[in-house]
Amino acid sequence: MGSLAAVEFGAGAVLCLATSWVLVAKLEMVGERFGFSEALLGLVAALAADTPEITAAVTALSRHERAVGAGVVIGSNVFNLAALLGLGAVVAGRLDLHRKVVLLGGAVAMWMAAVCLATVTRVVHPDLGLALVLTVLVAYTALLAGRRTWVGRIRVPRTWTQWLASAVDEEELELVVAIRPKRARPRDTAVAAIALAVVVGAAIAMERGASTLGRHYAVPGVVIGGLVLAAVTSLPNAVAAVYLASKGRGAAAFSTALNSNTLNVVAGLVLPATFLGLARPSGPTVLVTATYLGLTALTLALCYVDRGLRRSAGWLILFAYAAFVACLVVVA
Repeated sequence: MGSLAAVEFGAGAVLCLATSWVLVAKLEMVGERFGFSEALLGLVAALAADTPEITAAVTALSRHERAVGAGVVIGSNVFNLAALLGLGAVVAGRLDLHRKVVLLGGAVAMWMAAVCLATVTRVVHPDLGLALVLTVLVAYTALLAGRRTWVGRIRVPRTWTQWLASAVDEEELELVVAIRPKRARPRDTAVAAIALAVVVGAAIAMERGASTLGRHYAVPGVVIGGLVLAAVTSLPNAVAAVYLASKGRGAAAFSTALNSNTLNVVAGLVLPATFLGLARPSGPTVLVTATYLGLTALTLALCYVDRGLRRSAGWLILFAYAAFVACLVVVA
């Protein structure tokens, strides 16, 4: 049983990671064909790269392995902050960011993390949590898609709309060099659909194999989800973000990390939890979720104060992640 599960996990992980690159590239090309802005293309790319962890989380929740499901999503978000931004800053030496970009993306990121914690601890019902995250996600997506046209229709003080428009414009300028792909052809759309099916199937196999191994070796579900599956499923995002950071595209790495975390919360946790339910709050689960919120706040504060992340700040984020891993193993 253990050896078969190990093969299932290993094969699923390799196939999932290899195919994720194809899926991300082709979906970006499809978005380009429909005239998506650079920021919206980044959101599409993040959704494609998040397919493994979202699929693994939904699979675990549907099999009543709720600790694993929550752990995958929230643990992936903690890993993203460490690997995409912390490691990216260490590799690049520094990530330069505009403060308006940090505030705009950071406001959405903090809202998602706070609602995630409130939902996991049952302060709010998953139905209400879904409404809260979808409201912000829809508004943010519309802002990125419509840019100045949409911003101008908001009935708020003119200084607010000018600030929002300039924040989106600054993000667009940072991302245009990093992610502008070629336009998709009909064949690219078909390849994207096939790649999506392969990634979903591989992620299901990977989650089943990991959960079986966890039961076989008596490893708590939150550790399997929050550390093992979280790290493996987030590797495509991590490699892409470190590459962007090494090329001086700090805003692209920043956008990838925050957009990935936002979509994980919405599609991988709150939405399925509305239909499938969540596990009762436990010490390890609350630890993972509180760490996600706390590390998000720390990372955003560092980015805002220094207009980016220095190598020393990157090491601090990585150290915080290492401390989180140690604490989770001890608590679980």
